[in-house]
Amino acid sequence: MVGEYRRVRDLAVIERRERGFLAEAPLHVGGKASVDLSVVVPVYNAEQTIATLTRQLIDAYHHPGPLQIVLVNDGSCDRSHDICLELAARFPDVVTYLRLAKNFGEHNAVMAGLRRALGAYVVIMDDDLQHRPEDAIRLFEEARAKGFDLVYSHFPHREHSWFRRLGSQFNGWVANLMLDKPKDLYLSSFKCMSRWLVREILKYRGPYPYVDGLALRCTRNIGRVEVVHRQREVGRSGYTLRRLISLWGSMFVSFSVMPLRVSTLLGFVLIGLSAAGTVWVVIEKLAGRHVPEGWPFLAIITMLFAGAQLLILGIVGEYLGRLYLAVNETPQAVVQDVHGLFAGEERPGDG
Repeated sequence: MVGEYRRVRDLAVIERRERGFLAEAPLHVGGKASVDLSVVVPVYNAEQTIATLTRQLIDAYHHPGPLQIVLVNDGSCDRSHDICLELAARFPDVVTYLRLAKNFGEHNAVMAGLRRALGAYVVIMDDDLQHRPEDAIRLFEEARAKGFDLVYSHFPHREHSWFRRLGSQFNGWVANLMLDKPKDLYLSSFKCMSRWLVREILKYRGPYPYVDGLALRCTRNIGRVEVVHRQREVGRSGYTLRRLISLWGSMFVSFSVMPLRVSTLLGFVLIGLSAAGTVWVVIEKLAGRHVPEGWPFLAIITMLFAGAQLLILGIVGEYLGRLYLAVNETPQAVVQDVHGLFAGEERPGDG
């Protein structure tokens, strides 16, 4: 397999050099490759779309500076690995291909891709062709022309299912509350970031990354570009209810201590209610009026306080559990192998 890959890669290099696409020597600045734009694409079961997306990105890019496309295979179960390997062989001057050891999740895959991205600007986009490659170039041009650290795409009309739209709305509400997000900003997975912001994001080493949360805690120099959201032609969204809940959980306990403060407030409220109830019972007894008694009243009070205690313990336990995993250096992602552009360069934090 490796020998065949190298043979195909060498033939592709010769072909592209003859056609004038490949420079005689790679561009380097200070020992690192100089790239204007890197596009990071987390790949999951995208055998029907990833080759088309890669070719469209290459065709849409008309800038004189080099382009890098980082494909991160997040434990796909279809032929995505073989296709990405072929793309790395066919476009060795453009494509960097990372295969993760198992499925780690979209944001973990993106972080792995960012560690291999060398561009002055980095665009993150999905693998399903709902994001147009020409819009990726527009995000890059907007960020570079106006000096934005972060540029989000804005969709006037989204071709998502009602379930996904509802989840996105709730996600935005949670981000407004937990991350102090600008209320008119939609946290799209299709965005462009500056090299400085990427470096700041990569300082996070924990096992539960949330790229938007990491970005928003670093900058408010944010732009927005209106783009087209295309209808999904093949496959279905990988965002199940479990994945959406996991994403919300990361926002709740990884980037804010507000849940702990809410738990404290809830404790004070319940103490206040119990004190008020006690005062009411005493007043009613002294006045000689009838006070409700019996097991239903006691059962309701018991369930109320027990539920509140379990909720607070669960929130504290989630914080402690994530801290425990971070202390034990649970990896964000494990890169099994790398092919294509800059494959031989050791990049920090691949594991």
